[in-house]
Amino acid sequence: MTDLIPAPRALDGPLRCGFVFDERTTLWAGPGTGSTERWLRSVLGPALDLPLPPGPEDSPQAVRLRVDDTLEPEAYRLAVSAAWGVEIRGGDPAGVFWGAQTLRQLLGPEAFRRAPVRPGMRYGIPHQTVEDAPRFRWRGLLLDVARHFMPKDGVLRYLDLMAAHKLNVLHLHLTDDQGWRIEIKRHPKLTETGSWRSRTRLGHRASPLWDERPHGGFYTQDDIREIVAYAAQRHISVVPEIDVPGHSQAAIAAYPELGNTDVIDTTALSVWDTWGINPNVLAPTDTTLRFYEGVFEEVLELFPADAAAFSAFVHIGGDECPKDQWRRSPAAQARIKELGLAGEDELQAWFVGHFDRWLAARGRRLIGWDEILEGGLAPGAAVSSWRGYAGGIAAARAGHDVVMCPEQQVYLDHRQAAGEDEPVPIGYVRTLEDVYRFEPVPPQLTAEEAGHVLGTQANVWTEVLEDHARVDYQTFPRLAAFAEVAWSALPAPAERDFADFERRMTAHYARLDALGVAYRPPGGPKPWQRRPGILGRPIDGAPPNR
Repeated sequence: MTDLIPAPRALDGPLRCGFVFDERTTLWAGPGTGSTERWLRSVLGPALDLPLPPGPEDSPQAVRLRVDDTLEPEAYRLAVSAAWGVEIRGGDPAGVFWGAQTLRQLLGPEAFRRAPVRPGMRYGIPHQTVEDAPRFRWRGLLLDVARHFMPKDGVLRYLDLMAAHKLNVLHLHLTDDQGWRIEIKRHPKLTETGSWRSRTRLGHRASPLWDERPHGGFYTQDDIREIVAYAAQRHISVVPEIDVPGHSQAAIAAYPELGNTDVIDTTALSVWDTWGINPNVLAPTDTTLRFYEGVFEEVLELFPADAAAFSAFVHIGGDECPKDQWRRSPAAQARIKELGLAGEDELQAWFVGHFDRWLAARGRRLIGWDEILEGGLAPGAAVSSWRGYAGGIAAARAGHDVVMCPEQQVYLDHRQAAGEDEPVPIGYVRTLEDVYRFEPVPPQLTAEEAGHVLGTQANVWTEVLEDHARVDYQTFPRLAAFAEVAWSALPAPAERDFADFERRMTAHYARLDALGVAYRPPGGPKPWQRRPGILGRPIDGAPPNR
């Protein structure tokens, strides 16, 4: 019986005898495994109070790391024996790293601490063999750092939490109406003006409460380089999101010429301090196109396309773009006529198509929310299906790659229970069991169409998540359930053994405690996790999983 999360494909054992980590334990790293060797030494060394020096490959005291190309990408085989030590074989360097994550879980919750809590104690692992591989290639988490800024150390912390759950794509939502979070050197006002707002709505947009403190922050270009490098060491791709043509008031506040100046006085706009769908969108002008080409040129340099699985992707948003200003704008209407378009929906498709071609010419791939399907979509673009399953089904049937992240299932800002104690209740009730029974591949798809489902992603939007404790509370423990859905070869939702998952979570809560995660306890929020009096936006009803 195992308490591993995500659950592995196959486990032989455990048996009573095994391997003990002590002063004699060494690390041997074969070609391509250096990042995992360094990670193991930096994490297990302090936690277990062991040096873990390099040692010979044939030592029975060694933890051996090797790439074995007979295994599939990201797959691993972890074997433990008292006679010949520990061996982790991975189908590629990422597979070796995921095997090391499993090794850490086998050592117990103390292996997740930064210093030893029982000096002198030695930790053993029973004799066993774990064989494992992921179901999906894209196993993602969206962090919205635009609505409430998460300082760099918080992002690095979440990369470690993702790695511990074998997630491999961080979708970093960097710009929105409420803030611009990435330094662009050729357009300095994006951060000078666009990175902070004068105050913030507390709770849902109907709430009468305000936090009157200015809120802001941004990542310097070196901060971004550090985040990307830190992620790559953990075999995580970082996909940046720069929103166009909607969700852009922070950019327009910094550079008013980007807005529809023939409709409103854009010089009067400031960074938005409340929530919802904003009417102020980018103008479909050559000035706007050239401006954002300059933005994306710097973004591409900061997020290079390299060996990471999905590093070539750039997210352009494309969602929730009201067309009212375009309908009233003589310049926008002239553009529609000039391009021979049928209307405003096709104007948005033209806008998206421009950046699809621009990115493709530079060896990159555009991905956007499912609204980018409206008015036509270029063949190489991929779709994040958020408004339920329909967008993903339509995209896959049209030959587009899809990441399934339906709001009704895996928006982790949504409330976790119906009780009055839930802090700032947003959206649908989505319990730990609901997330565990989420199925990313719609049954309506044929096998060929299902091949376009790259994977799945949980989204953490931060309108009402003002600090890391609130982000932790909404994200965990449900991210553990999501990680198992994304990684493990689970049966159909109704046949999944949630009782066994809950049993394994008992051990996993101890790991989360060791990591300092302020998760929602199984019995409900602790007194200090509640937010009495702050209005949310609960939605009645529970749409079906499929």
